[in-house]
Amino acid sequence: MIRRYTLAEMGAIWSEEARYEQMLRVEIAVARAEAARGMVPADALVAIESRASVDVERIAEIERTTEHDVIAFVSQVAESVGPEGRFLHLGLTSSDVVDTALALQLQAAGERLLADCEALLAALIARARAEAGTVMMGRTHSVHAEPTTLGLKLAGWAFELARDRDRLRRAVDEVATGKISGPVGTYSHLDPDLETEVLGELGLHVDQVSTQIVQRDRHAMFLATIAVIGGSLERFATEVRNLQHTEIGELQEPFRSGQKGSSAMPHKRNPILCERIAGLARLLRGYAHTALEDQPLWHERDISHSSAERVILPDATILLDYMLVKMTGLIEGLVVRPERMRENIDRGLGLHASSRVLLALVEQGGLSREESYAIVQRAALRAADEGVPLQGLLATDSQVAARLSLAQLDACFDDDVVLRHVPTVIARLDSLEVLDHVAG
Repeated sequence: MIRRYTLAEMGAIWSEEARYEQMLRVEIAVARAEAARGMVPADALVAIESRASVDVERIAEIERTTEHDVIAFVSQVAESVGPEGRFLHLGLTSSDVVDTALALQLQAAGERLLADCEALLAALIARARAEAGTVMMGRTHSVHAEPTTLGLKLAGWAFELARDRDRLRRAVDEVATGKISGPVGTYSHLDPDLETEVLGELGLHVDQVSTQIVQRDRHAMFLATIAVIGGSLERFATEVRNLQHTEIGELQEPFRSGQKGSSAMPHKRNPILCERIAGLARLLRGYAHTALEDQPLWHERDISHSSAERVILPDATILLDYMLVKMTGLIEGLVVRPERMRENIDRGLGLHASSRVLLALVEQGGLSREESYAIVQRAALRAADEGVPLQGLLATDSQVAARLSLAQLDACFDDDVVLRHVPTVIARLDSLEVLDHVAG
């Protein structure tokens, strides 16, 4: 991933040095288990534990000859150990080390993403509660529908993100799976109990039936979950973008002192962060598609997945990390313009009350739904065409006057009645568990 979208902690998880360090963790854990079984001499284990180290440049130098990065890695680490290095990689196949180390990287990346989710969730809950009574127009098909509140909108985002977080937690747990089962998963060189011991030490699950690799359904689910979270962030960002339209102007992205929106037009204050999040979400969906393509490998394994995973796994986690952090800052700094929200409601000429008038004519006026609909629709269309308030037209409509008193009609335009249950919905935020989650 390019540096522009790579945050330091997540980038460090996916560095070449970090990859080889995780592979070394696996090799040392296996050596310990083998030493406990008399397969590796005690003095050799001491040498491996004390002297084994990773030299990325030397690995690259060896790989130019071997054309095999794992062999180059094992050769370089053996060099760093000395004669006892011959006991490294004893009974292992490359994927025992590579897939298990990858699981450790994915686990670390997943923990970082979970911490990001917790931070964004906390920000959404706080803003939802703060804006619980900020009345704005709800829109369907981009057209005024009925009033809602900004807090209710943000509460919906919070619950969606909480679902995303829970899906991610399950996906991270599932992808944290390794294997030490040999060339085709038959434990031909090492016993199953050694695998259990090694993976237990590393904090990973055992792949109950592996081939030469850990099967890629887990990785596909992990990236599919990341793509779904990206879709949620894109939904949030798209709403902010829409509400930042000049003609609407109800929300705005934070805009720092000295920030510029256009090289040509000094007045521009563009929703660039939301647009960036929307664009990056498209990449996440593409990575998920590639992960699904990586599932049907030939026989016990091929390596068609390997090249793709070297790109999609680091990139997807790095991008989602960036997106979550940026969205958290956006929510915390979101500029809310309640006065513009009120202007837009008033500009709607009261048309949003049409459904309440319809129901009043049915429930209190005794008309059929079809009759009521026709009366209200005729008045609403006239109000919109002529630019006059709906309430005034209805008050002078003989059919309405015959069925509803002015007090009953006025009640239909009382938005407080429509929003009376908002506090009940906002209170549901109390059910969301926000963990003090620290990435490992």
